[in-house]
Amino acid sequence: MFSLLKRLFENKQPLKERLPFYDIVCPYCFSKFHHEEVVFRAAHYREDDEEFALQEDEQLNSYRAKFGLAPIDELEAIIEPLRVPDEQKIYSNHVLMGISDKYSMVTRNRLCPECHNDLPITAGKYPSNIVSIVGATSVGKTVFMTTLIHTLQHLTANNFNAACIPLTTEISRRFRINYEAPLFEHGSLLQSTEKTIRQEPFIFQFIFKNEDHAPLTLVFFDVAGEGMTDKDYLKLHAAHIKNSAGIMFLVDPIQIRTIRDKLIYQMGEHPGEISVQGEEPREVVISLFSDFIAHLEDSKTSILTAVILTKSDLLHALKDGAGDYIGTNSNVFRHFTHREYLDLGEYENINGEMKRFLTKVDIPLVNALDVYFKEISYFAVSSLGSNPVNQQVSGIISPVRVDEPFIWLLYKLGYIEGRHRE
Repeated sequence: MFSLLKRLFENKQPLKERLPFYDIVCPYCFSKFHHEEVVFRAAHYREDDEEFALQEDEQLNSYRAKFGLAPIDELEAIIEPLRVPDEQKIYSNHVLMGISDKYSMVTRNRLCPECHNDLPITAGKYPSNIVSIVGATSVGKTVFMTTLIHTLQHLTANNFNAACIPLTTEISRRFRINYEAPLFEHGSLLQSTEKTIRQEPFIFQFIFKNEDHAPLTLVFFDVAGEGMTDKDYLKLHAAHIKNSAGIMFLVDPIQIRTIRDKLIYQMGEHPGEISVQGEEPREVVISLFSDFIAHLEDSKTSILTAVILTKSDLLHALKDGAGDYIGTNSNVFRHFTHREYLDLGEYENINGEMKRFLTKVDIPLVNALDVYFKEISYFAVSSLGSNPVNQQVSGIISPVRVDEPFIWLLYKLGYIEGRHRE
């Protein structure tokens, strides 16, 4: 009886009320606009009409050039809804989804008005929720992104009666060949993203099998870490971060000066892959602040922020019975699988433990986060389960709690429930 009452009255995250329509955030260039501001690609072309002839799309090619992609020579014309009579516009649940052109040809190919990339079919009907992964160089963003997407597709989605699907076949191919196969099939450690290489975002949709649940569009930008403290580079991606629903802020324990030397000493003659380069985590926070948080009301962002200590397997070198840094029975070393809901007990344990740990070893970072971010939770993950040696992972890759920050974001955004186990 007590457990039933507890479940009835415990503090659950309320599911958000469905609105008639939502502003759209383009998952490619991250510009934000009203659903009536989309443009359309014509469904046909005509050689006898210059307006509908095949032509170069300068805005699309300008976007492609930013990522070193070849231009597309000729495409069907762009149609702006402002020039289309209202009776020729097609709406679905209050959202502009198509138009009939002057030749009575219908097109439903909606494009971003800024970059002219295709929009997801759900754009405008559901919130455009974007997740950003940020952190200093060598923090493990590329490996974390790869193991997270792999885990979402193979485990997490099934645990929440959903599917994690790439937006396009090209994204699927690029992720599988350049990221997933090298790591999970060959055990090769992925190289850090070069600052000079601008990667197109990886776009996935987390789609629930229950059609009453809104899909969640996931956009992962593999941003070079050193760019996070380079103003010109950060401005290129500022709209991505600014229009995110959630931020995954990665912190490498090796980059925390207080424990770096102790970790390296404790790991002995064969420490594996250890990098001591890169900015301190607090400097990345300051860069984010100076670029866009400072311009917000109260100089504070309400974007949900998961602060994630990566490479948690390294903390084995710090554990002791007294728990001066981390206890031998710490939750950090124990994998946990959330199914159907966020287990609030497990979440509260890891959140409290990691905030205490970071407060002890890097109080300037915790203070900076508290000042600039309104809603923060703390997590610890190991993307691989062990520390690589000579750029190779020995044994089976066994991620530890890698999807827990994402599940917390699902909970906070109202997609799933959170509750304590009976």
